[in-house]
Amino acid sequence: MDWTRYRFRSEWPLPADPAVVYEVLERVEDYPRWWRQVREVRRIDGTRGVVTIRSLLPYGLTFTAREVRRDPAAGVLEIAMSGDLDGWARWTVSADGTGSLARYEQLVDVNKPLLRRFAVPGRPVFRANHRLMMRAGRRGLVGYLGTV
Repeated sequence: MDWTRYRFRSEWPLPADPAVVYEVLERVEDYPRWWRQVREVRRIDGTRGVVTIRSLLPYGLTFTAREVRRDPAAGVLEIAMSGDLDGWARWTVSADGTGSLARYEQLVDVNKPLLRRFAVPGRPVFRANHRLMMRAGRRGLVGYLGTV
């Protein structure tokens, strides 16, 4: 097992139309407005940006995100990541009852030296940290959707 590789999956039931959710998720530069763990998004050009995140643990992660797929008809947004994290992340938004379901999937290798050094003993803590970040992101998005 590669202890520095992580696969994550989260599902967010949301009280908004899938098209609205997709449009909000598509505006990555607005993530810090509703997701406090996304500290900064700085656009490089039309398809790339530098993202800095930090959750409960006292370390930040910075990576370059490059758009790989933007497909409103399928509800898919996908990026490639390089930097402290190498890999990919994908949102898939679909209808769910009167609202929508935003599915987040991610596969990354951690490059940050501190996280690599503590890969084995820290793995459960790092996974819990990610769960907390995702839970806060969903809460923030639900609140933000009420304002758009």
